[in-house]
Order: sequence, then C-alpha cells, then structure tokens
Amino acid sequence: QCIVWDWDSNGKHDFIGEFSSTFKEMRGAMEGRQVQWECINPKYKAKKKNYKNSGIVILNQCKIHKMHSFLDYIMGGCQIQFTVAIDFTASNGDPRNSCSLHYIHPYQPNEYLKALVAVGEICQDYDSDKMFPAFGFGARIPPEYKVSHDFAINFNEDNPECAGIQGVVEAYQSCLPKLQLYGPTNIAPIIQKVAKSASEETNTKEASQYFILLILTDGVITDMADTREAIVHASHLPMSVIIVGVGNADFSDMQMLDGDDGILRSPKGEPVLRDIVQFVPFRNFKHVS
Repeated sequence: QCIVWDWDSNGKHDFIGEFSSTFKEMRGAMEGRQVQWECINPKYKAKKKNYKNSGIVILNQCKIHKMHSFLDYIMGGCQIQFTVAIDFTASNGDPRNSCSLHYIHPYQPNEYLKALVAVGEICQDYDSDKMFPAFGFGARIPPEYKVSHDFAINFNEDNPECAGIQGVVEAYQSCLPKLQLYGPTNIAPIIQKVAKSASEETNTKEASQYFILLILTDGVITDMADTREAIVHASHLPMSVIIVGVGNADFSDMQMLDGDDGILRSPKGEPVLRDIVQFVPFRNFKHVS
C-alpha cells in the first residue's frame, strides 16, 4: 500500500490519497515501460459524485536488489578466513601459577585453549586450507621485549599462519614461556589488522573470502573508543568478530560492543552498518556439550 502526502516544512503534511499495488505489478516498470496508479482519497470518493482521483502516480523504473544470505555465499564457494587473537595481559596471572588463566596444565587444557578449540573446530570446516593466522596482544615480546598488541604467536611476522587449530594450540604453548605478560588490553590494533585484509578482499569484487576474528580475552579492554571506531569501520567489510570472555571478570563493556542492547556507535556518533560483534562469556558455556 502506498500513501501519498503533500509535504509541509512545518510538519503538518496534507494527505493526498492512496493506492495498492503488488510486487509483480511494479516489476512491469523494468523494461523501459511505465506503470501508473490512480491516487484515491477515500473521503472525497465517498462525498463527491463525479470524483475520479487526486492525481496519478507514475513509476518510471523498478530495480531489484537481491540480498544474499550467508548460506548463499557458502554455497557459492566462499571461504572463511579464520584469525585468532589471544590476550596475554598481566591480569591473566603468571602462567607458572596454577591460578593463572594461562596455566599450562600437564593433563588438561586451560580456559583459553578450551575456548579456542570450541570455536575453532566449528570455523575450520569452512576454510579449505586450514591455515589460521594467530596473534597475541598485551605482552612484551622477544628479543627487545617491547609491548605489542598484534604479534604473531609463532614469532614469524611474514607468515603468522598455523596449520589447523592444533597448530594454533602448539604455537600458543611454545610462545607462552618466552613472553612477558604485560598490558594494557588494547584490541583495536588486531581488529584493524584483520580489517586491512578484509578491505583488500573488497577490492577484488569477488566476495570469495569472509573474515572472522576470534578474540579471547580475560576482561576489561583499555582502548574502548578506538575499538568502537575500529568495529564501525569493519562493519562495512566482509568481516565479523567473535569475542570470548575467559575467566570471571566483569564483562559489561563487552555487552556494549555486542550491540544487542542498542546500536553500537563510534565516538563520533557513526552507527555500525551491521551488527558484526558477538560476545560470549565462556563461563556460561564451559560445562555444556
């Protein structure tokens, strides 16, 4: 149903009339033809004997934009590029201490590894080469021990990819003793790094790769404004972010990034184009199958 008004700057718009159509009828305006309808004011029609219409509405052109679902892309051969980012800030606790979230237990995986495997094993089925870039943030790294927020956990900046989820697990276990856990908890740099790859994909015009960034973190992030800015920018790209909260910290900031309680905006007020962040507190799910 189309309702036609005469617009007035004071907001008191005048009702002209209305008409109904169907999608099939509107499609008639596709091949250079026009489609038209009489615009009827029911009040006038009832009162005036020789009332015909309040004007004619003409549709000059009809264009159809098909919105593809995620499944359409997968069926079309789209690959998921799965990237992992792990929080190595000091708030996780000393990895040599059994209370630490990064404690390497001889017999069972710690919370970071459990979360990584739970999400990674699902995502890896959509990635044919099974090579996953894996990064860390918030640690001092060898040899100079400068703080980095986007270092490759295999220490190979030219090729940060690990073979399969198992490769990520092994790289994590071998890099942990070489790091000095530090801070602050900045996640904008790693979002920007993956966004850079995703923006290169948009230039190919092929829509053959979609980027998923899994961020595993133990709590409150320090660069909230930069992170909001980075997410708003990334929402224009073929990219999603999964944030898994590990441990028992207060994750209320994360709920804001998730955007379920209201549209996430950048510090300048620009809204996200689409909701690309999913936050999950691992503690709610670690005992389910």
